[in-house]
Amino acid sequence: MSRLTAAAVTVVAAAALAVGAVLGVVALLEATPDQPNTPLITYEQAGQGS
Repeated sequence: MSRLTAAAVTVVAAAALAVGAVLGVVALLEATPDQPNTPLITYEQAGQGS
């Protein structure tokens, strides 16, 4: 196999691996359930018209 062919095969394999890794990360992020948006601290409202 010539060096040019070997380089081309390496580039294609690296690109395919990168795309697969990105798709895997996106799939993992979408599989994570959404966390509830509840505040850790709540403040009582002051009475109206003091």
